[in-house]
Amino acid sequence: MTAHSSPWDEDYRRRGDLWGGAPVPLPDLPAGAAVLELGCGNGKTLSALARRSWNVTAVDISPHAVALARRHPGTVAASLTVADARRLPFREETFDAVFLVHVAGHLPGPGRRAAASEVSRVLRTGGAAFFRGFSIEDMRAGKGAETERQTFRRGDGIITHYFTETEARDLFAPLVPVSVRTHRWCMRVRGRGLPRAEVEATFQKTI
Repeated sequence: MTAHSSPWDEDYRRRGDLWGGAPVPLPDLPAGAAVLELGCGNGKTLSALARRSWNVTAVDISPHAVALARRHPGTVAASLTVADARRLPFREETFDAVFLVHVAGHLPGPGRRAAASEVSRVLRTGGAAFFRGFSIEDMRAGKGAETERQTFRRGDGIITHYFTETEARDLFAPLVPVSVRTHRWCMRVRGRGLPRAEVEATFQKTI
């Protein structure tokens, strides 16, 4: 799949800034840490990363997303490029931290494993990967056409995989799990409470 064939690129081309709202909470990292975000989209999380005293690099498979992120307030200090998370254009042990916020789940099984392997490759020893992906407990799990176990395709061609905590641990081996948990909350829609859930995990490269 090339960047230009990505359903995400078409989505960003048609709809522009897809994602807004508050970014995810960020960990404490040393000043000057080399940080990589995979799947930066239109810059929701990236803008928060770039406000820290870190050296931030971000990639996305969608050229339209990268163009939007470059125009996002607060991303001027970040280095952005169009790249595939499964084949990163960086040398081994380049980054102190890698962020994957709802990106691995939009890849099929072999792509998820390739992206996780790339994360391990580009992380420095002692570095950390920060992962978020929707849980099998999320209200959207099971919606759409199932393309793989717990992976569903929407009408726009975008797939979403729904994770268990065990699966997240296994995906990033041999990185060491520091914390793996399921974050649950309730979303109100027309007076109804709908269950949302995502797996949050931190992994460390020890060797």
